[in-house]
Amino acid sequence: MGATGHDHSARKAILALADGRVFKGYGFGAEGEGVGEVVFNTSMTGYQEILTDPSYCGQLVTMTYPLIGNTGVNEEDVESSKPFLSGFIVREYSDHPSNWRQTGDLNSFLKRHRIVGIQGIDTRALTKHIRDVGAQTGIISTVELDEKRLVKRAAEAPGLIGRDLVREVTCEKPYDWTEGCWQSQISNFKSQTSKSLKVVVYDFGVKRNILRRLTDAGCFVTVIPARTPASDVLKMNPDGILLSNGPGDPEAVSYAVEATRFLIGKKPIFGICLGHQILGLAMNGKTYKLKFGHHGANQPVMDLTTGQVEITAQNHGFAVDVDSIGYEMELTHINLNDRTVEGMRHRKLPIFSIQYHPEASPGPHDARYLFGRFAEMMRDG
Repeated sequence: MGATGHDHSARKAILALADGRVFKGYGFGAEGEGVGEVVFNTSMTGYQEILTDPSYCGQLVTMTYPLIGNTGVNEEDVESSKPFLSGFIVREYSDHPSNWRQTGDLNSFLKRHRIVGIQGIDTRALTKHIRDVGAQTGIISTVELDEKRLVKRAAEAPGLIGRDLVREVTCEKPYDWTEGCWQSQISNFKSQTSKSLKVVVYDFGVKRNILRRLTDAGCFVTVIPARTPASDVLKMNPDGILLSNGPGDPEAVSYAVEATRFLIGKKPIFGICLGHQILGLAMNGKTYKLKFGHHGANQPVMDLTTGQVEITAQNHGFAVDVDSIGYEMELTHINLNDRTVEGMRHRKLPIFSIQYHPEASPGPHDARYLFGRFAEMMRDG
């Protein structure tokens, strides 16, 4: 029974925020503590993909949808080797999952990966608080229940600004990727046979569905560590370079900005999320931290070229400053909720980037055409 059903045998847990706000609930997943920036995600489904998105490294993720865990977990809906987030916050955890694809339950999954969870708290009140005061550091604990001490520790913990979290999530050595997107008709992943384009993916915390979408677009994909020098990439002579999503502050990943700057004008480039911000910095633009970021699967974005609106999956806490984009880069997409930059392209070179997640997982597939656009751009050279 979930904690909201008053199962008092469950162990107590506390979520303490740096500004002194405290939420009492019950622990699930691993015992212990998790410290990080508290953010909220408005997706109704897809918690497994959210948990395994490396972009959440250094964060405590709150799900606004009230019932989480009801579809269990499986081996196929993971977006990376493991969850990198610091903790998981839900209204009610469902410990009786039911889904034809499930191979396990969420509680065991979190335990196995040593991720602390808290349930039974008012996630609406927490979300409204973050929306009003902005994202802030918090701590979930099932071992320390002294509220004052937890608040003090949360206030003293480091924030995300200036921290290089990419080094915690990037791969250690290059690898090739051949798996395509999951096909429900055949209940597994298809792999493309004809691959005519060679793409190098900078792994800043890449989600697997980006790699699957590239494969489906006819690309032979090689993933490389974030610190790979640009000269090594040019030696591989790819048809294009993808700058992946990833966690944290783009300004802290200065080595990636330098490598990108070196590659501009030499190869077609596609940037996604953190990769988009890194490209913005490489083009001498600026980035800034959003009040509470965009996390969810329902953000409206307008393509300024066509006037079409896409419902998009998003997960970022920083954005590119529109006024800092030089004339060389043209604004192509904006967020209709707050008018922030969601996409840009180079006026002369085969370079474009977007702030949201066209690969979805979870989320709508409105933007998957962008992988085809990248493939076309590489073919045109």
